[in-house]
Amino acid sequence: MSEDLAKLYQALQVDYARRTVALASAAHELKTPIAIMSGYADLLLSEKLGPLTAKQRDVLQEMQANRHRLQHFIDDFLNYGAISTGNLKLRIKTNDLDECLRDISEVWLPRFQQKMVAFYRLEQPSIPQFPFDYYKVQHIISNLLHNALKFTPAKGSIWISAQLYLWERRAESKNDVTENRRKDASIAHNTVRVTIADTGPGIRPEFHQEIFEDFYRGTDTAESVGTGLGLAIARGLVQAHGGKIWVESELGSGSRFSFLLPLRQPE
Repeated sequence: MSEDLAKLYQALQVDYARRTVALASAAHELKTPIAIMSGYADLLLSEKLGPLTAKQRDVLQEMQANRHRLQHFIDDFLNYGAISTGNLKLRIKTNDLDECLRDISEVWLPRFQQKMVAFYRLEQPSIPQFPFDYYKVQHIISNLLHNALKFTPAKGSIWISAQLYLWERRAESKNDVTENRRKDASIAHNTVRVTIADTGPGIRPEFHQEIFEDFYRGTDTAESVGTGLGLAIARGLVQAHGGKIWVESELGSGSRFSFLLPLRQPE
């Protein structure tokens, strides 16, 4: 690369960083007024200020649903700005993953009910507490649930589960020995695998890597709704934990998004 091209590339990187920080700052400024509006809506829905008609309740509930979407958008931009500028800070401490999954599932359950999509949190053998950022992991799960709900039709189903997992970080193809080792209870697990599965339309294998890229929004109208950042942010947050994320899917067979969280953070 010539000196002039190197300077141009550096200037573009600086400009990109400035724009990203500006967007993140603007998103941050929106958090307070949105929280205030949400508080007023909750107060009205509680009927402490007087009874509501059915129409008024419907309007307030729709307003709250849109507030959730806007809050999700803001959280995405805040995390994207931190990831892309290298300023992401994790608050790692020992947490209970079962509690984390239960809390985020309760937040999302009304949205699944509204779309008439069945939502299951599969109970697994107890997972020991381990160090992770509680709210960042909830954001990862929230982005994956948002993606699953967007593509799963009414009367479809979505599952979330977690289990201990042996992650062998070797550049070799899967084989029976590796699979058997993962099933062997006597071998120490080193990660937790969280999976969100759906009965949506599925994803062609050739797009399994591209969907995690920044601003990827698919090719058709249905897939083009949104910022195209949800999966990219999930990938960035998982990698910041020292984990990995991937999808298993075929067209017409639904999708399974999984990510790994190490049971021990590096010293």
